[in-house]
Amino acid sequence: MTGFHIAEATSTISLNIALADTMRQYPEMFRDGVGIASYFGSFPLLWNGGRMILGRFYPDRAKAVLDAYNQRGIPYRFTFTNPLITEEHLDNADCNAVLDMADNGMNEVIVYSPVLEEYIRKTHPKMKVTSSTCKCIRSIDEVKAELAKDYSLVVLDYNFNNDFEELEKLTPEERKRCEILSNPVCAADCPRRAEHYVYIGKMQLEKLGIARQYPMLTPDICARYGIKEWECEHRKVDLFGGKEYPLRVTPELIYNRYVPMGFENFKIEGRASNMMQLAEQLADYMAKHEYKDRVRYYIMVSALDNSSLNY
Repeated sequence: MTGFHIAEATSTISLNIALADTMRQYPEMFRDGVGIASYFGSFPLLWNGGRMILGRFYPDRAKAVLDAYNQRGIPYRFTFTNPLITEEHLDNADCNAVLDMADNGMNEVIVYSPVLEEYIRKTHPKMKVTSSTCKCIRSIDEVKAELAKDYSLVVLDYNFNNDFEELEKLTPEERKRCEILSNPVCAADCPRRAEHYVYIGKMQLEKLGIARQYPMLTPDICARYGIKEWECEHRKVDLFGGKEYPLRVTPELIYNRYVPMGFENFKIEGRASNMMQLAEQLADYMAKHEYKDRVRYYIMVSALDNSSLNY
């Protein structure tokens, strides 16, 4: 199976359910052998990383989200990639509660902090563990070393994209356990990428408690408490999905080159995107060319009709 790991698991639940149900109802509209490997993201939790997720945590809604995916045979993969997690954060009640809730042998976790990884492996040994792209591993030898560890998958740094000279150095078995970030929007060799992840982790640790005091984070509240997104001169915004970025792995490359090479796992990022942007990516990567417009329409209509499901 060509498996896609898809954002955003929490804030666009209605779109994700619409995609899963449309694939089941109209399999002829999707590329052969394509499937949903997981939905990834996080609730507003201390351990979250990669993207800032602030707000209130509702355990009953979290359980409903997990059930919606798991009943369709799809794992929820937690982005517990905050690089600043230390032992003092391991006893967080909400994070532990959601792990207990999800610990059914199906759901998974992406990790960065060695301390948190060790803790999750000890307390929830049934949960598959993925190594995060946030580690910014840039050497193919270091990738091989990471693959030699007990990870279900290793998400490659996006700078390996389309660098087939380096990717050819991986064995067939190693390629099966690599995950390709297909649609990155960061500039190639971004000099501030690691710094960006640390900033997000710091905001998550320092501002989550403040954010939970308010039902909605208005601009005034954000300004008052210094809650703001990362600002970077290398960051780009492309409403058409970054299709011209040099490190983008196009659908044609996935199906005509990566899959024949033995790569099976592909990540569609978009945790900061809205449903329209995500729908464009999903249709582009997963639908047959002649059905892209129809798939995009079907999943968007259903997603908007059921938008009350979103966290």
